[in-house]
Amino acid sequence: MRMTGMARFALLLMAAAPLSAHERPPKPARPSELPESAREAAATVDAFHAALRIGNTKAASALMADDALIFESGGVEHSKAEYSAHHLPADADFSRSTTFAINRRSAGSHGSAAWVATEGRTTGKYKGKAVDLLTTETMVLRRAGGAWTIVHIHWSSANNDR
Repeated sequence: MRMTGMARFALLLMAAAPLSAHERPPKPARPSELPESAREAAATVDAFHAALRIGNTKAASALMADDALIFESGGVEHSKAEYSAHHLPADADFSRSTTFAINRRSAGSHGSAAWVATEGRTTGKYKGKAVDLLTTETMVLRRAGGAWTIVHIHWSSANNDR
């Protein structure tokens, strides 16, 4: 049976995941604690978020592959163009109005594929309402022409009732 590159990468991700949902790897405090092979990919994720925070949707979009797949709150957008036309402007507005703090990040890479998984907390006010969310984000990136581009984003959040 022949596996596609994405199927091989999915198997790599599963193998790298903790054995138990309750098992937690040490929290990287600094980007330098991520595996060296994944630091540039993590920097691309950070650049994407920095662009959103200043409302630069063009710069954020430039870090995404044309065939990017975005999962957010049960919805899906099947390309960079679809995301850019629909949720990207609202995501930029939300990012400008709130503060995000990383609680934990892990990352890895294999060849031209990398993943960055981030747990955090988003607080602030958006459209007049208080925001206090626990968030998770997984980004899958592909290296082509010497640069990492985002090919998949999966965002999830829940109200922080702690």
